[in-house]
Amino acid sequence: MNKQKPLSNAETASFCSQVAMLFQAGITPTESMVILLNDAQTESSRELIRAILEVCQQGEPFYKALSSTNVFPDYVIHMVQLGEESGNLDKCIRSLASYYEKEENIAHSIKSAVSYPLIMIVMMLAVIFVLISRVMPIFNQVFIELGSEMTGFAASLLTLGNSLNRYSIVLLVVVCLVAALYIIATKTKKGRRITNQILDIIPATRAFHDSLASERFASGMALCLSSGMDTFSSLDMISTLVDNKSMQERIAACKQSLIDGSNFSEALTNSGIFNNLYSQMVAVGFRSGNIDTVLEKIASNYERETDRRIQGIISILEPTLVIILSVIVGLILMSVILPLMGIMASIG
Repeated sequence: MNKQKPLSNAETASFCSQVAMLFQAGITPTESMVILLNDAQTESSRELIRAILEVCQQGEPFYKALSSTNVFPDYVIHMVQLGEESGNLDKCIRSLASYYEKEENIAHSIKSAVSYPLIMIVMMLAVIFVLISRVMPIFNQVFIELGSEMTGFAASLLTLGNSLNRYSIVLLVVVCLVAALYIIATKTKKGRRITNQILDIIPATRAFHDSLASERFASGMALCLSSGMDTFSSLDMISTLVDNKSMQERIAACKQSLIDGSNFSEALTNSGIFNNLYSQMVAVGFRSGNIDTVLEKIASNYERETDRRIQGIISILEPTLVIILSVIVGLILMSVILPLMGIMASIG
């Protein structure tokens, strides 16, 4: 098989969802891959399923077939292996589909929260650039024809506009560098890690980022525990998934608290992963045997909280950016229109 890029959260969720339906119907992995191969719409998906099918036909476990493709996350491989060993493969695959659907929703929410303000800022800078570098020289020519010249703030803007025109190539290079940094920060693993560290430092984004990490923790723990994994192993696996240094430190503290003799709900509270309410819900879940359901409920609560934070950020940023743009454009225009009106009045 030609080397394929790793599957996205949406692609992983879609694959797991389809496989879960087939497994729940009692269809074997080999037969399931044959069915999916016949229904595959693109050549890349057919190639992927064909590679999985070839390994399954050799009598290998399903998790080894997935691992041989090198496109599935390690988390999927580990959980499928656990599902096969515990006899809960269909339930595990269904849980993985739900988990990666939530991950895709998180990614979409973050992208929506970031993209709109960025578009507004870019448009705002573009409007200001056009005003300073293109419109101001026209007004300056009008002043010269009237036997006057720009002064004060307007003259400073004209000088800035001339400098921008003179060094437009440098400005273009800077814009390209900023775009490249944005791509690196959002598309590469190292870039996302550095971005997450920065978000943990900034007070305005720390609470939002902590909420995302808590949601991922609850959702991941629900999947691990429902698949039969013990608490310590679940914590170890979730620590590699959260991708949040602060949460990883809290998970380590939670494990230490368990070693010191605390029960799981106390360890969650002591480490600061959950508040007292959610920790007590976890304790009740353990006593009733519904820990996965409780953790999924907690994850859903965090998801709603995250959505509210995102909408709150957007609702504040939208009018703020519009006001800033209006004020800047107004100041630029007034700096030339008022003197021009004075000159026209004196001439009249």
